[in-house]
Amino acid sequence: MINELRQQARQLDNLDPLSGFRERFYMPEKTIYVDGNSLGLLSKDAEQSLLRVLDEWKTMGIKGWLEAERPWFYFAEQIGDMATPLVGAAPGELIFSGTTTVNIHSLISTFYQPTRSRDKILADELNFPSDIYALQGQLKQKDKNPADKLILAASKDGRTLDEELIVSLMTDDVSLVYLPSVIYGSGQLLDMEFLTREAHKRGIPIGFDCSHSAGAVPHDFHRWGVDFATFCSYKYLNGGPGCTAFLYIHRNHFNKEPLMAGWFGYVKEKQFDMSLAFEPARHAGGWQISSPGILGASTMEGSLKIINEAGIEAIRTKSLKLTAFFVELVQTVLHETGHGFSISTPKEDHRRGGHIALTHPEALRINEALKAKGFVPDFRAPDTIRIAPVALYNTYEEVWQVANALLEIMIQKEYLKFEKQRKAIS
Repeated sequence: MINELRQQARQLDNLDPLSGFRERFYMPEKTIYVDGNSLGLLSKDAEQSLLRVLDEWKTMGIKGWLEAERPWFYFAEQIGDMATPLVGAAPGELIFSGTTTVNIHSLISTFYQPTRSRDKILADELNFPSDIYALQGQLKQKDKNPADKLILAASKDGRTLDEELIVSLMTDDVSLVYLPSVIYGSGQLLDMEFLTREAHKRGIPIGFDCSHSAGAVPHDFHRWGVDFATFCSYKYLNGGPGCTAFLYIHRNHFNKEPLMAGWFGYVKEKQFDMSLAFEPARHAGGWQISSPGILGASTMEGSLKIINEAGIEAIRTKSLKLTAFFVELVQTVLHETGHGFSISTPKEDHRRGGHIALTHPEALRINEALKAKGFVPDFRAPDTIRIAPVALYNTYEEVWQVANALLEIMIQKEYLKFEKQRKAIS
């Protein structure tokens, strides 16, 4: 069976319309990289845009702000425009600025406006910790006790969320809803359109952290009516470690006041008037705070060039096929042979993001054994190995190789050679 599935993988690779994009990425030598949901790989296009901007700085100095090939002064707006097809943003609704957590603080400070009757924030207990820290901090800034005012939707199984349960918590005392698009642990994709519609029926603004979906899953923010969102660029968008994030504001809110004001959010044409009275740009750019880090952000131009060339719908189609193939491999090769693996990611296409969460009581040591064999997955406590084959550079045969390596590790009990202690980064 295992060899038959390898032939199936090779056939799928031969028919893959996105196969040509792999050669535009730097693939680590002697490595099978399936950790694109943590840090995407460097593309040659991203490298070229970085080197061009570096050369502009070298040859132009300060003139690069207005005279570079892509003028630095307008870089955040232009890159935001390039990314609009990925999330369904209308013109002016998306800006390339800040970091995910800074953007959360900026957005929540604007959208969380508690009243006597509505003063709670609804989030969830499976969200990435940084998001929860930001929500707690914003509540405290408005003299609200997070223990009372931050409502976390519970998970019935510790891995996934029930959208109907979330909606049931959208009560009359909720002022704001903030949720992830994809649960970072299990890979569950939430129904953002449904949740947005239900929040708006109750008069509640809603926002999303789309860090684990942007670049792998198409979104339609504007049509759905999503009020605000943010997402990082170093996972499926392949912007590089710590690359600048994106911030989305629906045009219905362009007249709101950015309360974490900074001079790069000023009206562009007047920014250098140096007025002490803040006049925000009436688009997502008004939520910029500081001058953009042009060198660190420059990679996104090249990366978005590749993503837009491939098309987000085609990327999603292949991503679903890659993850479905891995599920098939686990079910036929690992589960039925009694090695104790299970999958916590929903099997349905419309409920699955870009990675598969493989669970096992010995996940930590199995993950280390995989790394020793030249694979790059990642581990999430207490029992999850995340496998994220990326449509632009991973192959079906690589997915097969991951499953085959897992089978070898279990048959040979190779994981027993490793300690039960997690490293600083896993």
